[in-house]
Amino acid sequence: MLTGGPQVRTALSKISIKPALVLAVVLCLTPLRAQVQEQADVHITPRHLPGAVPPSVTDPALKTHTKPIIRDVDVVLVPVTVTDSWNRLVTGLDKENFEVLESGQKQEIRHLSEEDAPISLGVLFDISGSMSDKIVKAREAVAEFFKTANPEDEFFVMTFADEPQLLCDFTQNIDDIQNKLLFAVPKGRTALLDAIYLGVNKMRRARHQRKALLIISDGGDNHSRYTENEIRTLIREADVQIYAMGIFDQVPKTVEEGLGPSLLDEITEVTGGRTFTVNSPNDLADVATKIGIELRNQYVLAYRPTNRVRDGKWRKIKVKLLPPKGLPPLHVYAKTGYYAPQ
Repeated sequence: MLTGGPQVRTALSKISIKPALVLAVVLCLTPLRAQVQEQADVHITPRHLPGAVPPSVTDPALKTHTKPIIRDVDVVLVPVTVTDSWNRLVTGLDKENFEVLESGQKQEIRHLSEEDAPISLGVLFDISGSMSDKIVKAREAVAEFFKTANPEDEFFVMTFADEPQLLCDFTQNIDDIQNKLLFAVPKGRTALLDAIYLGVNKMRRARHQRKALLIISDGGDNHSRYTENEIRTLIREADVQIYAMGIFDQVPKTVEEGLGPSLLDEITEVTGGRTFTVNSPNDLADVATKIGIELRNQYVLAYRPTNRVRDGKWRKIKVKLLPPKGLPPLHVYAKTGYYAPQ
């Protein structure tokens, strides 16, 4: 029993406090904002390497100049994940246990929700040549992830090697996705950044307000037309939470593979997501389940920004935790900011 605070009842991996402070065995994070309306696309110019011939592109979005996203924000929604020191999810907190700062200014939290709202989710699945010995376990991971789904969720799957290709458009038919993955043959190089671009771009046609991408890959990028800086800008403008499962070799074979973990960390953390390092393909299914459960156990904090200036600037968000007395140290994960409307 924890001392100095509410009574605690322990049952296996869960702990109940007050109405219910549940520590489910799972790892961290996530956010998402909203009550927003997209009026245009993202402005990103693809890189063209000197002397390089651009790869053939199946999806025309990769060679399309798009305008910046313009958002009309009245209420900002911030998805938040709270974990304890053992990376177990903590639920059951009240809005009084959170503090939100926007550009250093305290904001009034109007509402807190813990509901398992439907989500639009895209799986970006690496089928480059280096995935040959991991592809079976990676398919199993996708199957386990879908077992945590809400019946109203929708999914798409995009594979990527030399270039990204849409394997299965938005659907609720999980069996169809798994059947198509069986015919994905690993070969070629890794156009990870291009896949992220297309995945975020496709989310513009998602049905649900909550949007997320799950990346399953074993290395860094070595064949994309888009640069890291361009993708960082893209994901800051988008309203999509990104998670990644990195199956990294202990001794990277190339420079790109060595940079893979830090690349995925940077991309996921900005969105409030996280990269889970998978030491063995055998662990893929368990990690996929943890990510799926985490998406179902998030807080969503809603506030109206005190700064109503429509300057199109980046607004930093910081979520602080004010936990009940007697609890062990807790960690909070949330989106780092959003762009104001113009």
